[in-house]
Amino acid sequence: MTPDLDPERAAQRVAAARAYVDALVSHDPSGVSLHPECTRVELGLKTGRNGAHLARSLARGPQYRLIHRISDFSADVDGHMVATRYWVHVRPKMLGLAAHVHESFVVDEDNRVRAIVARFGVPRRRG
Repeated sequence: MTPDLDPERAAQRVAAARAYVDALVSHDPSGVSLHPECTRVELGLKTGRNGAHLARSLARGPQYRLIHRISDFSADVDGHMVATRYWVHVRPKMLGLAAHVHESFVVDEDNRVRAIVARFGVPRRRG
């Protein structure tokens, strides 16, 4: 965490990022504060062109329907950047597949997500 960032502000920025991660499972973007110009890049490809597009993807995107659980969430804050790490567990549940995700969020002064950059590994069995 940045030394001059007060703990309350850091917690608010983590909460903004966590709301997005939680919406990957719930498919309900209503609690996610996305800036209208928010973009998302996944493995180097732009997958979100603005806040409205990202909200629709969270609600109805087939790419997120496979996700049934998030585990081992952690976050570090450096100024406006929130670096998260977590496991995303995918269907079918009986296979026990999960992928490790590193996702960075730029969160503005109004605690809106302005940009997201995601990297993740290949799903593998995780006990």
